[in-house]
Amino acid sequence: MTIIIGLGNPGKKFETTRHNVGFMAIDEFAKKNNFPDFSLNKKANTLVSEKNNVFLAKPQTFMNDSGFAVKEIIKNTNTDNIIVVHDDIDLPIGSIKIVKERGSAGHKGVESIIQAIGNNGLIRIRIGIQPQKDTKALKIVLKKFSKEETASINDTLTKACSALDLLVEKGLDVAMNEYNR
Repeated sequence: MTIIIGLGNPGKKFETTRHNVGFMAIDEFAKKNNFPDFSLNKKANTLVSEKNNVFLAKPQTFMNDSGFAVKEIIKNTNTDNIIVVHDDIDLPIGSIKIVKERGSAGHKGVESIIQAIGNNGLIRIRIGIQPQKDTKALKIVLKKFSKEETASINDTLTKACSALDLLVEKGLDVAMNEYNR
């Protein structure tokens, strides 16, 4: 089984913010691949959907507490593949990067997951949210994308979905060769 976890913050207030591109990518992937509607796993406080040995998860804890939800989800699941999809302030808008067993680089949601379950085998799709002008991370991650950035982020979400498809179907090496150029 492959578990794909999108990171974000719950609630309407955060729906279209930069920090929620992980949720946006998972929603796009679920729609593209005709997954059933998400339902709440109360014990893990996570929205989940499953189809064809792929399990999608959107923790409803706040970003910095994502590790609790992820640990709870994988506790009773026989998985050989965990993929986390999240925002990355160090990458420009329009880019993605696939990494394996890398440190959090200061991303509190990723750090929470690494502390909860470790980093062994952990695959991540980092989605660039960096604005064109230099801005402090705390000031930008909870902001919405500008009109100019929206088209680019929509294209990036499509790219992230294609990368997820390739990861699930062909594996890490093929996906990294295709998307980490």
